[in-house]
Amino acid sequence: MRRYAFPFVAAVIVAGGSPLLLVASDARADACPANVMDALRAPAGKEAKPVNIRCDVSLNKGDRITQRIVFSGSRSSGVVFDCNGAMIDGSGTKARTVLIQSRKGDDGKWDVPTDITIRNCQIKGDLRIQGLGNNGQAKEVKASSNRDGHTQRAQAAAPTGILLDNLTFSGSVGVPLYLAPGVTNVTVQNSRFTGKASSTVVYLDAESAGNVIVGNTFSARPEWREVIAVDGSANNRIENNTFVNPLSGGVYLYRNCGEGGTFRHQSPQGNLVRGNTFQYQVPVARPAVWIGSREGLSMFNSYCLVQPKMLLEGLDHSDGANNNTVTDNRLIGGSPNLIVDEGAGNRVSNNR
Repeated sequence: MRRYAFPFVAAVIVAGGSPLLLVASDARADACPANVMDALRAPAGKEAKPVNIRCDVSLNKGDRITQRIVFSGSRSSGVVFDCNGAMIDGSGTKARTVLIQSRKGDDGKWDVPTDITIRNCQIKGDLRIQGLGNNGQAKEVKASSNRDGHTQRAQAAAPTGILLDNLTFSGSVGVPLYLAPGVTNVTVQNSRFTGKASSTVVYLDAESAGNVIVGNTFSARPEWREVIAVDGSANNRIENNTFVNPLSGGVYLYRNCGEGGTFRHQSPQGNLVRGNTFQYQVPVARPAVWIGSREGLSMFNSYCLVQPKMLLEGLDHSDGANNNTVTDNRLIGGSPNLIVDEGAGNRVSNNR
């Protein structure tokens, strides 16, 4: 647990005017002071800016937070945000419900938050973690991708060491949990994903790596896509999760084919998909796990036809979904044919 030896700004809010800086009165206290908690619990107006969290929060079970919540830059590092069963309700806005983000300084360097814990929350909306940009087509991401060393730059600029524990997502639109390019070492555990999603339920974007998705239940219904997308993301562990009737697909490993003009340097390699349970109520479904899901389809994507091959040595638009492990998964009501391998050097075994 961190201790401060100096006064710190605990949160920033705006209610239709200039920023209000809320400063903790006890320089050594980890918990947010009363004025921060009051601001967090206040009803969100139409012009309200997000509450920027830089101190530990412990909510009451009956709280319903309608403010948008942001953890921004290194001053949010080490924070524990414990809902104790309370709801964060972002259903009244199209903006991010919870955002963990790096900040770019005037000197061009990225100020990165690390070691943040969010636990015991009901989240009606979404949670996004981002560094260089909010997705693979963001301006900074695209510019970096045209040079060598893109993966290293994206990872150095992105949040890392984030723990998401015992959360319940009830999504309705968008992607409930999105790890943007370069995000590393996020653990999602003991959580439940319900409701709907207009795209995937969890998205691991390009150049992200080393993330852990373990012990979760996915019963959310994507409108047309797979539950978890592993898009140019490497060395992740997806273990001991339950997927309830994933008819439009379970876990797909692929690499976007130059979408938005961004070159994806890292291929989906070294991922482990083990010990998961896929429960089917009908026998006809898209694959539970598909390694290289876009390998045979990329020629039909319009952006593949108009974007040139990557000029940097050794990079192209193929999935490169190689050297992954998919083992010991249970396919209740399904068959081993729901595991599809279109890569090379993958270990696929004991899925039944």
